[in-house]
Amino acid sequence: TPHLRLPANQTGPRCLEVSIPDGLFLGLGLVSVVENVLVVAAIAKNRNLHSPMYYFICCLAVSDLLVSVSNVLETTVMLLLEAGAMATRAAVVQQLDDIIDILICGAMVSSLCFLGAIAVDRYISIFYALRYHSIVTLPRAWWAISAIWVASVLSSTLFIAYYNHTAVLLCLVSFFVAMLVLMAVLYVHMLARACQHARGIARLHKGQRPAHQGFGLKGAATLTTLLGIFFLCWGPFFLHLSLMVLCPQHPTCGCVFKNFKLFLTLIICNSIVDPLICAFRSQELRKTL
Repeated sequence: TPHLRLPANQTGPRCLEVSIPDGLFLGLGLVSVVENVLVVAAIAKNRNLHSPMYYFICCLAVSDLLVSVSNVLETTVMLLLEAGAMATRAAVVQQLDDIIDILICGAMVSSLCFLGAIAVDRYISIFYALRYHSIVTLPRAWWAISAIWVASVLSSTLFIAYYNHTAVLLCLVSFFVAMLVLMAVLYVHMLARACQHARGIARLHKGQRPAHQGFGLKGAATLTTLLGIFFLCWGPFFLHLSLMVLCPQHPTCGCVFKNFKLFLTLIICNSIVDPLICAFRSQELRKTL
């Protein structure tokens, strides 16, 4: 958002700036919108998908949808203003900018929260399988979903209101690191339990050892892909925030600031990949689509 693009004037002569065409940015945003609308529609239509796990996936799709819509909306408004196709007072533009910034920030925070919620849900389903339905009940899921949305709205409002305060930026960066650590610990633990279970089966059926090795490699590849995409898509944005705190005037950091649109593009790419990882792998959801 415009608030986070400051400062970008302190740059050295050898800065590498990756230019993202507006058409590509808008195109990726529209692809993300279509994907996530399909996920929400499929879960809403099929009663077999009305369970806490799919509600978390649906909320993640709504968050990713808001991320894409708000970024596409902001880019469209900026293009219309630059082309002179939309004329309005500066105060109105500023208010519209603040609203879009709150929407973008809130959607990003909620998206990270629901990614963490999905990881926790899957962890409970594996390690507490017999008690899963008594632990993850619909009322508790709704309470968690409501708390995430309320916290996202409040935190995004405070962030946009006090974006130039170091403490606010540090809180956002710490939140990202906490989500990354939480997901890594849970998914690594789940992979370890799955491999241990596969080893037990292999001991009972000695001919199954190659299958066990294949399972371990497949699980490790899936885990690496999941966490790698998460870090690749979100990491640069939060690196940008960290550098705003650590070296806002340094020429080298200024080079990073110039690629802010690239960082937003990576977040939109994450909104495209999330349905492929979390939703479309479900046979029931694919059948509904």
